[in-house]
Amino acid sequence: MALPIRDQFKYWSAFTLVFVLTLWYLGDVLLPFVIGGAIAYFLDPIADRLENFGLSRIAATALIALMCLMIFVVLALLVIPSLISQTVQLFSVAPQLFNDLQKFLTDRFPTLHDDSSLLRQSLLSIGAFLQSQTDKLLHPILNSAASILNFFVLLIIVPVVAVYMLLDWDRLIERTDALLPLDHAPIIRELFAEIDRKMSSFIRGMGTVCLILGTYYAIALMLVGLDYGLVVGFFAGLITFIPYLGALLGGALAIGLGLFQFWGDWISLSLVAGVFILGQIAEGNILTPRLVGKSIGLHPIWLLIALSVFGAIFGFIGLLLAVPIATAIGVIINFCVTQYKDSRLYRGLSDQNEDVI
Repeated sequence: MALPIRDQFKYWSAFTLVFVLTLWYLGDVLLPFVIGGAIAYFLDPIADRLENFGLSRIAATALIALMCLMIFVVLALLVIPSLISQTVQLFSVAPQLFNDLQKFLTDRFPTLHDDSSLLRQSLLSIGAFLQSQTDKLLHPILNSAASILNFFVLLIIVPVVAVYMLLDWDRLIERTDALLPLDHAPIIRELFAEIDRKMSSFIRGMGTVCLILGTYYAIALMLVGLDYGLVVGFFAGLITFIPYLGALLGGALAIGLGLFQFWGDWISLSLVAGVFILGQIAEGNILTPRLVGKSIGLHPIWLLIALSVFGAIFGFIGLLLAVPIATAIGVIINFCVTQYKDSRLYRGLSDQNEDVI
């Protein structure tokens, strides 16, 4: 006999409370395991495909780990040092760039010389804010021994967790499935299958799109000759998972930097703009339709709300879990809406009226 709904609600509420408190108090400790699990989830289809080709799970996992190690070594030697260097330089020159922008505007709009001008006061306030925040954000990140130690801990633990979880992924799924409440297992399996479909479409599909576009933006901007092109391309690719935002913010940043570097060289500025226009055309017509599909089931507004709320409450680990949790909540809400529309609460006496007619 199934438990009464009231008792089930108590148990699931207690489970949710424990989950939230665990994230709240142990978020930093769980971070390597969450990242490792996300990597294993991303790579599991590759391991399954290699198994279909005749490899054992151990051999498939070893081959994937070897390929990832080779890619990481190449990135560590060629890309990551330049990316860090350009990021540090960009943070360092940001106040100067803003001062140059202010001088550019005052030369062309003489009214800005008026100290009582509201626009001038706003520009001065923004410049002072950038100057203060640059020192506040940059130096602790770069100079903190704890941050460096945490980075190396992540560098060691995350690959180990990812390899073990990738190796045992199918067994973990089977053991979890065996623990489902028998009365509700079919519905839970159906919900989790829908969550997995939408989440895999987003994480795997959009993750691949972000990687391709970020690489394209970075290489193209560096070939054009834009200073900090690697950072701008990486940033634009990273936020491509939010439709149009990556191209808009990345394009605005690239064109803004290009105005200082290429002022008067309209060909170079046109090339910078063309990089993002071409990237958007490729994303909308080729990459997203083929790698993600027509619908990922996550509205951009819902995604932004989830990132903002979970990021504010749980920090960085909240940002990592925002997409899976938002996907699960969306699927559960859709399920509840479907159940409500099939219930007497929604339909009322309409069924009886239809039978009479």
